[in-house]
Amino acid sequence: MFGKILIANRGEIALRVVRACRELEIKTVGVFSDPDYNLPHLKFVDQKVALGGSLPQETYLNEEKIIRACELTGVDALHPGYGFLSENAEFARKLEERGIAFIGPGADLLERMKNKLQVKKILEEAGIPVVPGSKEPVRDEKEAKKIAEKVGYPLFLKASRGGGGRGIRVVRGPHQLAEALESAKREGRLAFGSEEVYIEKLLTKARHVEVQILRDKEGRVAHLGERECSIQRRQQKILEEAPAPFLTEETREKLRKTAIKVAEVLNYTTCGTVEFLVTEGGSFYFMELNARIQVEHPVTEVVSGIDLVREQICLAAGEKLSFSSEDVSLRGHALEMRINAEDVTHNFSPSPGKISRFDVPRGPGIRVDSHCYSGYEVPPYYDSLLAKLVVWDCDRDFAIRRAREALHSFTVEGIPTTIPFHMKILQNKDFISGNLHTRLVEENLEEY
Repeated sequence: MFGKILIANRGEIALRVVRACRELEIKTVGVFSDPDYNLPHLKFVDQKVALGGSLPQETYLNEEKIIRACELTGVDALHPGYGFLSENAEFARKLEERGIAFIGPGADLLERMKNKLQVKKILEEAGIPVVPGSKEPVRDEKEAKKIAEKVGYPLFLKASRGGGGRGIRVVRGPHQLAEALESAKREGRLAFGSEEVYIEKLLTKARHVEVQILRDKEGRVAHLGERECSIQRRQQKILEEAPAPFLTEETREKLRKTAIKVAEVLNYTTCGTVEFLVTEGGSFYFMELNARIQVEHPVTEVVSGIDLVREQICLAAGEKLSFSSEDVSLRGHALEMRINAEDVTHNFSPSPGKISRFDVPRGPGIRVDSHCYSGYEVPPYYDSLLAKLVVWDCDRDFAIRRAREALHSFTVEGIPTTIPFHMKILQNKDFISGNLHTRLVEENLEEY
């Protein structure tokens, strides 16, 4: 097991990793930017290193500073959390060259996973269904038009090395294709260092369902069930739940078995998420494999009783997976609502500023993962996530009721948040009845 881990992140995920390390009796190092000097996780780490600066490029994305902090403090591993450097193959390789373990699948696999189009080709050859689209990167507008006519509109243009909802453009007809192609290329170049884009069919009324998997270095693999992630806005997840409701048992079992096959084909190790699109008829297609801990991992933790961050650290240290899929008992139903510092009345614009009051709900089946407190100044430089409200109950109906009550008790004053938005989602008749798909929010915007 590792002796000391540097946590190259901030906010609620940094606090989550610190707690897992303390339970494993691992020493920790926290790094922080200038505005983050007083974040709660820094009270619990064994050492702290100031990165200096405010912008992500100056701090949590600055590989040189992070590596220097690792060497200064003598850590033998780094946990990247999610976002920032969590899927950066070059950074992971630099750590490995210095004898520092990257808590993730490793540099070679991250390098392979960077090209989502190449991964789709490998899996398709292995007999795994993938979303219809181009087999190679789209070179120019002429080629894009030819492929689009074959695939059919509406469609997605996606950056080959994209992620987190970035580098994606929706094209509803030929008149939008040229502009969308240039826009996707431009964002791909700026955000991911590559202009490569590919075409993928936009499956209307499809659901976004993902399966949590764990795999050790000797090939033992297990799934922890699936999560429903269809409630999205602009390809960004807003609310997740586990297990995915309204699936037939046949589809559910096929999804789980396919996720395990994906991990085996790609020789994936540690903690990962296999994401699928599921059609109204029950057909499903592989979308991507997320090679990190997910923001929505708590819903799986509360229905499975398994600490995913702890398992991720143990697997990265080379420990054997201590259970199989059959050993896991999934109980009840969980919902996670992302509470963001955003003004829903002004097109969800970010709303940094000082939180004058921050009171979280408490009670049976309620969990809040957050780094915020009364008096906390939300900086304008990072993701707008303030907290993750997670509720559990015996079934979906009662979990929704408990979520409503918890939101009523969640008080954030001083800045706008998405709490009222979540209240309306939980009262939406389509959401309650199970008419779930990735465009549910867009098609009901008048209600929000």
